[in-house]
Amino acid sequence: MGEGGMRKSLVRDINLLEYLDVIKKRLWIIVLIVLATTSAGYYYSQSNNVPLYQSSTRVIISSDSEYMKTLMVMIKDPIIMAQVIEELELQTSPQGLSGKISVSRIDESQVIQILVTDTDPHQAANIANATAQNFKSSARSILAFKEVQLLSEATLNTAPVNESQNRSVVMAAAIGLLAGVGLAFFLESLDGTIRREKEVEELLGIPVIGSVPNLNKKKLLLQKKQVTFTKTGGEIVDIKQKAAGSDR
Repeated sequence: MGEGGMRKSLVRDINLLEYLDVIKKRLWIIVLIVLATTSAGYYYSQSNNVPLYQSSTRVIISSDSEYMKTLMVMIKDPIIMAQVIEELELQTSPQGLSGKISVSRIDESQVIQILVTDTDPHQAANIANATAQNFKSSARSILAFKEVQLLSEATLNTAPVNESQNRSVVMAAAIGLLAGVGLAFFLESLDGTIRREKEVEELLGIPVIGSVPNLNKKKLLLQKKQVTFTKTGGEIVDIKQKAAGSDR
C-alpha cells in the first residue's frame, strides 16, 4: 500500500473512532429515545391492532371453465349474502358481508375455496359454512344446477392472521435508534469544547506547543488572527501581549 493509501486508511480509522466516541458519550440519550419509541410502538400496536381470524370451506363444482366462473361470481351475490345474514342474524349489509369473503379456484381444478375473514373466529367459520350451503341451494333453485358438492366444512381457527405486533415494535425501535444517533451528533455539533490538540491545529492553522484545559471553539476562533500561543516554563504565554509589554 502506498503512502497515500495508508494516509486515507488512517483518516478513516480516526473518523470512525470519533464517531464511536460521540455515541459512547451520549449513549444515554440514544437509549432513552429507543426505549420511548419502542414503548410507544408497543402501546400503539396493542391498542390499534384488531386481531382477524380466517376460516374456509371447499366445494366441488362439476362444470366447464366458463360456467364455473359464473357460479363463482354467484357465491358472493347479494341474494346469497342476504340469506346468510338472515340465517346467522348478522348485523351487516350484503355488501359488507361480501367484503369479508374471498372465492378462489384451487390449481385450475374443480375445487372452489370460500375463505372468510372476521374479527370473531366462530363467526368466520359459521359464515363460511352458511355461504357454501346457501350457494348450493341457490345454484339448484335458480340455475337448476345440481353439480355442487360440499368437500369440507370450515372449522374453528383461533390463530390471528394479522400478528404484526412484533414488526411494529421492531420498526419503532429502529426509528428510535436512528433518531437517537442523529440527536447525539446534532448535540455534539453544538458543543464548542475542544478536546484534542488536532482540533486546535485545524482551527488556528499552527502546530500546538502546549495545552490548556477547557478551551472553547468559538472563543478560539475569535482570537485566531490576534493571538499566538507558546509555552514557557509550564505556562501559556501570549507572545503579542508580551511583546507589547516589552516595548513599554
